[in-house]
Amino acid sequence: MGVRFTPQAERQYLERLGYILVKSPAGAETVQRRAEAAVAQLRAHPHSGHAIPEFPDLPHREVRVPPFRFFYRVVGDTV
Repeated sequence: MGVRFTPQAERQYLERLGYILVKSPAGAETVQRRAEAAVAQLRAHPHSGHAIPEFPDLPHREVRVPPFRFFYRVVGDTV
């Protein structure tokens, strides 16, 4: 299963990761490693995220990698 970020989501993630990097290089490395593990999990198990509590009726799901919440949906063979 492929995982694709929207350009806006990718930009926001990288900007915030850059902010964390300035404050704590080790913290940024930990967050990045956990985010990469979450993406790998979604590739293997695309429905493994949770329903979004604020929007339980939407087909979107979320994966939490503190301090991030990644929202996604499965369309065909792409997350």
